[in-house]
Amino acid sequence: MESAAARPRPVLTAASVLPEDAGHAALVARVHDPESDGPCVAAVRGERVVDLTAVAPTVSDLLERDDAAAVVREADGGTTWHLDELLRAPAGRRDVPHLLAPVDLQVIKAAGVTFAQSLLERVIEERTGGDPAQAARVRQRVGQLVGGTLDGIRPGSPEADKAKQLLVAEGLWSQYLEVGIGPDPEVFTKAPVLSAVGTGADIGVLGASVWNNPEPEAVLVVDSRGRVRGATLGNDVNLRDIEGRSALLLSRAKDNNASCAIGPFVRLLDDGFDLDTVRGLDIDLRVDGPDGYVLNGHSSMREISRDVLDLVAATHGAHHQYPDGFVLFTGTLFAPTEDRHAPGAGFTHQHGDIVRISSPRLGALVNTVVPSEQAPPWTYGVRALMHNLARRGVL
Repeated sequence: MESAAARPRPVLTAASVLPEDAGHAALVARVHDPESDGPCVAAVRGERVVDLTAVAPTVSDLLERDDAAAVVREADGGTTWHLDELLRAPAGRRDVPHLLAPVDLQVIKAAGVTFAQSLLERVIEERTGGDPAQAARVRQRVGQLVGGTLDGIRPGSPEADKAKQLLVAEGLWSQYLEVGIGPDPEVFTKAPVLSAVGTGADIGVLGASVWNNPEPEAVLVVDSRGRVRGATLGNDVNLRDIEGRSALLLSRAKDNNASCAIGPFVRLLDDGFDLDTVRGLDIDLRVDGPDGYVLNGHSSMREISRDVLDLVAATHGAHHQYPDGFVLFTGTLFAPTEDRHAPGAGFTHQHGDIVRISSPRLGALVNTVVPSEQAPPWTYGVRALMHNLARRGVL
């Protein structure tokens, strides 16, 4: 395995990561500032990134404000960085300014099995016991018996219950079908607070995994009152072999060092970017392997089986509160099935893959795949953040 220093890094520029209409967007970033030895809340104004930490010490604080979009557009700030310089900086280096994941104290939640195509792939993982060699055979069988049954079904509806009874009778019911078309969605905690990595950083895949893939997703950013305040992009890395062995291994499959990427920025909702815009987002994926391999994929929020506000309501309400807000991965349509290394084995990552997740209205999240065990260790938690902000006098 080559060292981190020897691995080629993706070349990022402001033009390659900003939304196509960035001039009209209220964009929130976080920047590691070596002079403060900690993170700064920042506004992206064109190719300038302006420190707003004196106005809002955390992104969580900023999003509690009703005037958050106006603050991002207009508030006086402190230090200013050039976006291209932040993107050129090696992520993880404490001695140079660089972009971080654009959220901080929010709990990182994820909704799973929210698209019919990826639902079938979860069933396939379960039926194969996480063995990629069995995937092609099982995929054909499951597609024949289950695929058409799910077309157009609204989760939790009488039609969904009827489909369930038919599939139970055929011996094809699955825990994934239960959360895919049943009344209650799957919502789980993806990663600890402050553990997500941002654009340009390495993203971790557990070294023991031999069948895995990226999951390009729209991510909702929600305040403590359950209001969706913005959206961003995320990679909810999926270890198909480990979760396929048992759904009880979800935490081992999902929560590892550097296994959650969010970014590049939070785009706040406003008159030009509202929830209906989020509901219509198109998300593209490109994987460039160090061996010249290229994978392209696409996911559309228009094909999600549950409305985004239904997913928020399943996460937040009288049954559960989040005083610092939360972010919510909304799931993906994308589930790569083409063979990469061996016939019938499907897609799996190779270390050094560069993963680009992009959407015209949200920009681009770009990361390089490494073993989680070799990614920079997560050392900056809530205690370190609170000590840092107190020392800077902004709390």
